[in-house]
Amino acid sequence: MSAETKEPGVWKSARGKGRGTPKGRQLDPEALEEVRALLGDRSRRRDYMIEYLHLIQDKYGHLSAAHMRALADEMNVPMIEVWEVASFYAHFDPVKEDETPPPALTIRVCDSLACEMAGSAELQAALERDMDPSEVRVLRAPCMGRCDVAPTLELGKNHIDHATVEKVQAAIKAGDIHAHVPDYETFETYRSRGGYEALERLRREGNWEQVQETLLEAGLRGLGGAGFPSGRKWGFVRAEPGPRYVAVNGDEGEPGTIKDRYYLEREPHYFLEGALIASWAMEAETCFIYMRDEYPAVIQLLEVEIRKLEEAGIVEPGYIDLRRGAGAYICGEESAMIESIEGKRGYPRNRPPYVAQVGIFGRPTLAHNVETLHWVTRICREGPEILNSIEKNGRKGLRSFSVSGRVKNPGVHVLPAGSTMHDIIEAAGGMLDGHEFKAFQPGGPSAGLLPASLGDVPMDFDVLQEYGTFIGSAAIVVLSDKDSVRDAALNMLRFFEDESCGQCTPCRVGCEKSVKLMKADKWDRDLLDDLGKVMIDASICGLGQAAPNPIKLVMKYFPDEV
Repeated sequence: MSAETKEPGVWKSARGKGRGTPKGRQLDPEALEEVRALLGDRSRRRDYMIEYLHLIQDKYGHLSAAHMRALADEMNVPMIEVWEVASFYAHFDPVKEDETPPPALTIRVCDSLACEMAGSAELQAALERDMDPSEVRVLRAPCMGRCDVAPTLELGKNHIDHATVEKVQAAIKAGDIHAHVPDYETFETYRSRGGYEALERLRREGNWEQVQETLLEAGLRGLGGAGFPSGRKWGFVRAEPGPRYVAVNGDEGEPGTIKDRYYLEREPHYFLEGALIASWAMEAETCFIYMRDEYPAVIQLLEVEIRKLEEAGIVEPGYIDLRRGAGAYICGEESAMIESIEGKRGYPRNRPPYVAQVGIFGRPTLAHNVETLHWVTRICREGPEILNSIEKNGRKGLRSFSVSGRVKNPGVHVLPAGSTMHDIIEAAGGMLDGHEFKAFQPGGPSAGLLPASLGDVPMDFDVLQEYGTFIGSAAIVVLSDKDSVRDAALNMLRFFEDESCGQCTPCRVGCEKSVKLMKADKWDRDLLDDLGKVMIDASICGLGQAAPNPIKLVMKYFPDEV
């Protein structure tokens, strides 16, 4: 087209010049139609951003620039918002125009402490040698909540336990790359043995304050790691004016933690009924369930069972809003989870205000862990005695200990709260033959490492602080005389380095510098100690505040190794 016949531009780019299109990436009509077909008649609300990125990633195996541009147009948000969300989460693959999309198949090899002890590094190296990189991508990945079957990996969406190269090759040959939903107690079975009767009774004639007192009497505390009395949290949220929300935290990303998956894959309706009881007590407008993307089978079974609840008239369609995480440990922190539910990067919020006051969409929000809600149902059905009648070593209640490492029977072991490490190891079948108990991780990497000499200390809330740590989520990894405590601590700090959200400098830089210092033949104790103090004092959330714990405890209890 000649200069004389070309239509004048409407987008000014310089004095006296014009252009026919806006600056930046142009909207591809074909990509727009593809995105519209995926979204269908779903709401274009901004908080569904992550859900829609999943739809594109699942369909095409990556997030092309054209599709992200189309999604931005369809949701009426700037392209930069789509990009910043997509680039934050590990399970999304944003691809620019000049970049090559990843292969169709991805293998994520878990590198958590339990899996590393079981040989995951060697497994990953063998897979990288064996696989054609143009067809299969092999990645190092954080804990997948399967520490009892280490080493584990995810082939597509299929988790392969006690993984070997041969198992992976056989699965690829068979096209077995999808999630395997385990046998579990369905709605029909749960209902037939009294399920949801407690919820219906409370809806008819219940008093939320009486339920709150029952939870306090039982001694139920938050089982995601913080241990805050559950009943008191109910009171804080209910005291705020509505509308209110309930947010269920199903992102148990603390390495070594497998207890939520244990309950979800066996008896999901205990937790679902507990979530609805909490929602009734809060008069919540919506009950959000945020489930980690590392649990694809759980997400599938929850979709089925929630639909059954709707069909049975127990909840209105859409009242339970199931949201899917995208591979970010930081979203286990409640305010980061809420940011993710709102379709944003999972950045923890500065507090106060707390989420009980300003949570989802700026409204009061009750945030509970999956296992906490499991026990809410059981307390409402069986009474507070199910917890407060059990006592050991002066401690009351039960704990679901996630046990892995050098024991014969790793897994979830429900024991009295006052149980010691010796009790827990005994319940897990004892140490592996030829291994002598040396150290243990009491509550995930955030809790660091303790020596076997503390094996008689009750493993419960408010006990381990005396020794410089805490029980957290009761994620226990048992180390033996065949293991290096120094290497274990380095594994934990590498995890924190990878999973730091990067929002605050003390955590982002502190984790990176810690890893470099820990690689030295001899640790600079003074420098590591100073660095740890800054991280604890200045980090926004618990990740940066707890990251120095492995370093501090190794220097305290195992000085000869560093």
